[in-house]
Amino acid sequence: MSEINKKVPKRIAQTIINSLKGGVVPRIGLPYITVGRKNEIAALLHDVEIIADGGASFRFIVGRYGSGKSFLIQTIRNYVMDKGFIVADADLSPERRLQGNKGQGLATYRELIGNLSTKTKPEGGALSLILDRWISAVQSEVKEENSELSGEEFIKAVDKKIYGVTSEISEMVHGFEFAKLLSTYYHAYLEGDDETKAKVVRWFRGEYNLKSEARQELGVNIIISDDDWYDYLKLFAVFFRLAGYAGLMIMIDELVNIYKIPNSISRQYNYEKMLTMYNDTLQGKARYLGIIMGATPQAIEDKRRGVFSYEALSSRLSEGRFSREGSRDLLAPIIRLEPLKAEEMMVLCEKLADMHADLYGYQRSITTDDLSTFIKIEYGRIGADKNITPREVIRDFIELLDLTYQDPSISVSALMNSDEFAYARSDALSDEASDEYVEFTL
Repeated sequence: MSEINKKVPKRIAQTIINSLKGGVVPRIGLPYITVGRKNEIAALLHDVEIIADGGASFRFIVGRYGSGKSFLIQTIRNYVMDKGFIVADADLSPERRLQGNKGQGLATYRELIGNLSTKTKPEGGALSLILDRWISAVQSEVKEENSELSGEEFIKAVDKKIYGVTSEISEMVHGFEFAKLLSTYYHAYLEGDDETKAKVVRWFRGEYNLKSEARQELGVNIIISDDDWYDYLKLFAVFFRLAGYAGLMIMIDELVNIYKIPNSISRQYNYEKMLTMYNDTLQGKARYLGIIMGATPQAIEDKRRGVFSYEALSSRLSEGRFSREGSRDLLAPIIRLEPLKAEEMMVLCEKLADMHADLYGYQRSITTDDLSTFIKIEYGRIGADKNITPREVIRDFIELLDLTYQDPSISVSALMNSDEFAYARSDALSDEASDEYVEFTL
């Protein structure tokens, strides 16, 4: 058993095994099972450095269902939170888009703000915590600078620092009202007015539907709408930086739900919003902001309904003449995920075998030869070189582990020689398939 897998806590191992078996990406424990994608991760981590330095980035991660898009996004999510970023993530759906005439864009904003996560609160819902931490940090900073201040003098010094943050934000689009509400929250914090604090948080979450209600309760004349919600994400990114965080990383998955919109005009409005976000990040109109979107190849490349159906995006995102399969430009806006190599998949399966044995408390029985045979079968299927996905291989492998654990009389080799595997085995273990797909040792 490898050293790292000995240290996997059982609750994390249970989450990893159950999530992968169910076809979803675990929120925790990813470092234990990360293999491959080294170059893709390096490219995205370079973006992280740019964002922390005051820049912005926009990336599409493109791959088939089960190819590892969500896994890569989740890996970056965990990394940037460790680096002091705030992360907001959302999956698009028929009810959540970038733009819509029934509030679908605002619904996406609400999902993103509701899912705000930090290293200390990775499960989301961190907005109130962030605001309170900001005020507390300012108070501590003032106290360190002049420990003799107290009473009204101390409050005035804190006010001055708070004003410094709000004044910088007030110069941005919609920044005046945003800054005013930050100030309102601060004074409610000082006075222990939880009701007003809750109203401000509600406004920041985009939950006011009427301007009159916001004016009556908070004294501001605007509310966040379907048309301008993205502007507030840019405001949040700058505020988070001023509040002591590294920046804001936005992760939006399931872009295929825009591709599926039946009305062509509605699709175009969504792509127009996407273009605005893309241009802002590349032209320096956004600061401390990263945007990652996950999509299938069809949702990007289909010239009738996909992102490439919108000429302004197609001309910006199309690959040049030199990129090709196996040699992609990972500094381009689109990162296309290619299938994991058989060697990488075998390393992952060995990690899972160790983890499964440790979780259920048995001596691992599956051998290196068994692993090699399993990978040969999976990668020997017709078209596997282009179409195989980690999700289906992992699902098969965990099922194999479960069955042999529950009934020790069943051997791994017997399962792989069963009728269910026979159709694949006959292809995979032919001389041609064996030579072509898998030649490696551990």
